[in-house]
Amino acid sequence: MAEENEKPVFFFDIDNCLYSKNLGIHGMMAKLIDEFFQNHLSLSQDEANELHYRYYKEYGLAIEGLVKHHKVDALEYNSKVDDALPLEDVIKPDPELRKLIEDIDTSKFRLWLFTNAYTTHGKRVVKLLQVDDLFEGMTYCDYGSDKFYCKPQAHMFEKAMKEAGVKSNENCYFVDDSYINCEAAQKRGWKVAHLLDKNDKAPEQPACNYQIRSLQELRKIFPEAFKSS
Repeated sequence: MAEENEKPVFFFDIDNCLYSKNLGIHGMMAKLIDEFFQNHLSLSQDEANELHYRYYKEYGLAIEGLVKHHKVDALEYNSKVDDALPLEDVIKPDPELRKLIEDIDTSKFRLWLFTNAYTTHGKRVVKLLQVDDLFEGMTYCDYGSDKFYCKPQAHMFEKAMKEAGVKSNENCYFVDDSYINCEAAQKRGWKVAHLLDKNDKAPEQPACNYQIRSLQELRKIFPEAFKSS
């Protein structure tokens, strides 16, 4: 049951969600992750690639497999992968994105970032997009912690709700480009939009009730969140 008088929270994923997949950041990141696997685990490129993909599929995050099975220091990984990305060359301010987020009615909704990246990466991206001032806070994967969690784990969703100060699943709105994250959020009772890239093939079985090809479609599927034009 929705908590009375509780303001709903709109959770936004960051990577490949607030910026387009076409920027190729995912590819740059995959290359650095593979290099990290090769250097730290003494693997060939093919072995690194295969293990990276396996951990990503199993855990939703390559780093989790690395920490679990190879005792890798997650903060060192972060410095060699996410923080080593030349984001300043690729991510530019996005006025259209800014306008979309500004059009959400913050007298009725609260805005929160929800990422599997570490805080340094998340902050860097939203600053480059020039939308960092529009969000109240960010729930991130805490690589510095002994036991860290990431989406789609239930604990990570609970952490996001606690940090954003929302008690009812029905008061959580969410957009993410990851199928497994959207599926997990939908199962909790969140209102979810799965963002597909223009060139992505639609999954045979949708992850959640809404599939969108652009964040602008959020205006249509969740009109209650936006100021009436």
